[in-house]
Amino acid sequence: MSKKEKKKEIRIANRKARFEYEILERYLAGIALMGTEIKSLRDGKANIAESYGYVEAGELFVRNMNIQEYSHGNINNHDPLRIRKLLLQRRELNKIEKSVKDTGITLIPLLLFINERGLAKVEIGVCRGKKMHDKRHQLKEKSLKREMDRAKR
Repeated sequence: MSKKEKKKEIRIANRKARFEYEILERYLAGIALMGTEIKSLRDGKANIAESYGYVEAGELFVRNMNIQEYSHGNINNHDPLRIRKLLLQRRELNKIEKSVKDTGITLIPLLLFINERGLAKVEIGVCRGKKMHDKRHQLKEKSLKREMDRAKR
């Protein structure tokens, strides 16, 4: 078995975000990680459900992204909930910064993955929170679609 065959795909999705928020725009960003963080991420030990992004001093950061400590790490292991810097091009950062200034707009990580070159990437969404009636409507549509699919079979 070659190296390429035994690589497993890492894709950690924030499923709650698609229900809670209306996604206006999506951006793909790199993450500045420490050595033990990337090893833990390759083991699939991360959670982005409660995380959010913010812009500070012209840079983009993500908070509450939980990457568990590496199991074979030593005393130099990382803090699981540390604030991580996201890497984007300047024009994308400026665009995000302008949109976040609007009220009700939030930055939410939608997907955390490792690309084919072995780099950790995060898909970040510029989102607006849904109202309760929008969520109910979405659940109703989903159940109707499910019933129609059952009827077709």
